[in-house]
Amino acid sequence: MPVKIESVTPRSPAAKAGIKAGETLVAINGNPINDSLDYGFYTFDPVLSFELDTRTVTVKKKDDYDEIGLNFETYLMDKKQTCRNKCIFCFIDQLPKGMRETLYFKDDDSRLSFLQGNYITLTNMSDADIDRIIRMKLNVNVSVHTTNPELRVKMLNNKNAGKVLDYIPRMAENGIVMNCQIVLCKGWNDGDELRRTLSDLTALYPEVQSIAVVPFGASKFRDGLTQIEMHDKQSALEAIRIIEEFGDKLEAEHGDRVVYPADEFFLLAGLPVPDSSYYGSFDQYENGVGMWAYLRDGFLECLDEVEDDGSVINRSIATGKLAKPLMSELAEETMKRFPSVKISVYEINNRFFGETITVAGLVTGNDLISQLTPFKAELGDALLIPKTMLKADEPVFLDNVTVSEAEAALGVEIVAVGDEPEDLIEAMLG
Repeated sequence: MPVKIESVTPRSPAAKAGIKAGETLVAINGNPINDSLDYGFYTFDPVLSFELDTRTVTVKKKDDYDEIGLNFETYLMDKKQTCRNKCIFCFIDQLPKGMRETLYFKDDDSRLSFLQGNYITLTNMSDADIDRIIRMKLNVNVSVHTTNPELRVKMLNNKNAGKVLDYIPRMAENGIVMNCQIVLCKGWNDGDELRRTLSDLTALYPEVQSIAVVPFGASKFRDGLTQIEMHDKQSALEAIRIIEEFGDKLEAEHGDRVVYPADEFFLLAGLPVPDSSYYGSFDQYENGVGMWAYLRDGFLECLDEVEDDGSVINRSIATGKLAKPLMSELAEETMKRFPSVKISVYEINNRFFGETITVAGLVTGNDLISQLTPFKAELGDALLIPKTMLKADEPVFLDNVTVSEAEAALGVEIVAVGDEPEDLIEAMLG
């Protein structure tokens, strides 16, 4: 699919070769260009033949990594691929009406798996797509959920969801590295079904390099959707037992656990969250696997390097129910080491989505304001929130409340804190 060139960066190799905005890119070195993956793969060489709609141009780069300088209308050079599934656990289907339009977009685009780490179900993919992955040696993040074809069809509500499972061993046979995800739904893919899935996936080690098992989460907006029981202490304990059965075996055989429960399972089960050594390379950090250990252990290690200069600091932290115990632990340790520092931690219950939603990233601006208003006088000189509460590129909460509106309502500066332990220490201690 030829792609129109939106602009050309001045003094870039493309500009020096005379390529103009408005021309159409057809192929590079004889290879058709359909999207950003093709473009990135076929522009690696230092000398390139660009086939445009009306002519062919030779582009020379200083080295393999030199930027070409062509810019296109979209990041992918194509439209995003939408999800073809109707998963029984999909959180987007549990959103109320009237939120930002972008929140309702269901992404299942394989290209974003390679470029941004998104997880895909493979139901959008064809044999040709898999051939391209193998040819380009691309790593893939796969939302598996179950390796039982019939059950996967039911859980994803897609008749092709079972057939595409064949792509996983095919990619593994060709050296494609995969991180896999299982959303565990009580009474669906747990118990013996979980054992089957973990057995099938761990048999593909080391190409399947990590597996995250995360609990199903339900908002209060599930009218008309498949009824799924929430996990409780007993089901969390059972899930951990099965996961660790496989993890212990793999660690004994390969020195790598491979399969991990999400932090939430340990908290639901009333068990201590393991330390950082349990999580290896933290391959599933973005899935909520090892976040607690990474932040706790890294924070305490960094705190040892900070000297007390006697500064008087009074700050507060707002977080969700899940992270409240950890934030309280870190705040108490900080105040113990720095007597002139006061850090207050506030748990924000999710009244917008329902109190079964406990992660900080889904706390809304209105919930923050309403629950902290009674404590306005006690918030100190800054209120710290995780940056995941806000839109990625804009200081706006999920319910469209802006940070400045929340600051005005609460009478305090709001500081969005990054994911690293150093970010939290710097925010706490100024």
